[in-house]
Amino acid sequence: MTDSAIQARAPNFLTKVLINSPTDPHLERCIQCGTCGGSCPAGPDMDHTPRALFALIFADMGEEVLRSNAPWFCVSCYYCMVRCPQDVKITDCMYTLKRLSIRAGLYKQGSAKHAPGFSRTFIDYVENFGRSFELGLASQYHLAHHPLGVMKMMPMALGLITKGRMAFVPKSIKGMDSLKAILKKAKELEEADYEV
Repeated sequence: MTDSAIQARAPNFLTKVLINSPTDPHLERCIQCGTCGGSCPAGPDMDHTPRALFALIFADMGEEVLRSNAPWFCVSCYYCMVRCPQDVKITDCMYTLKRLSIRAGLYKQGSAKHAPGFSRTFIDYVENFGRSFELGLASQYHLAHHPLGVMKMMPMALGLITKGRMAFVPKSIKGMDSLKAILKKAKELEEADYEV
């Protein structure tokens, strides 16, 4: 669907979502069957199921959508997309909604206001080591947002460390130079895409 066709037949917020999506998520195909929410392992923790988010998008209720915790609770398992009878790119749409929420600053008003910080810490570890570092990720998140939570997690963390199930220090993957080149190119492409 071309940008002009989208703008001619869609509410303003739907247009914004479609234009900011790297690929067409096919939201117009959603038949509100609920398969996505019923398939989602994080669904019970979301304040809106994907189906409800899409209904809000079609109703042009962008601010409510961007305050929702659903995009942040999405674990990117793609199970909703596999099961969707209409081939709606649900997970891809969730990434778009995260970006729009950050740009608008509306994530701060929702129940997942600390999620971007957690996500940024995760991304920093991946960019620097090529993988996540669970001990550092959990420690930094809890120290920043729930300092007493660190103490509650100590027995489990110590057990995982002593059994060799969790590293005490981060370890880099082989080929970090290649990964950094790929990530650099991806950022360049993303920036070029948003300049259009």
